Amino acid sequence: MLPQQQSLDILVEFLQTHEKLHVQGMDIATIRELARIVIEENAFVYRNKYYQQIIGGAMGSQFTLTLANIFMWKWEKQSICKQLPSFEI
Repeated sequence: MLPQQQSLDILVEFLQTHEKLHVQGMDIATIRELARIVIEENAFVYRNKYYQQIIGGAMGSQFTLTLANIFMWKWEKQSICKQLPSFEI
């Protein structure tokens, strides 16, 4: 399950680390806000009732998959890469 706020913070860090200050004309603040809307404003219907998703992201969403990969980038960087000798990937 993706922690929503932490995932948004990691998205910003990822863009800054890879020097993507603008993507298709949008700055990082705009990208973060659009990402927030996608993951926090997701709603679905179950048994004729509407629900708002408050934890994680929508299953099957291409954006959620991308955000999960970016989240794992941070986790790998913190957990795995620190333990490797400098000459390893």
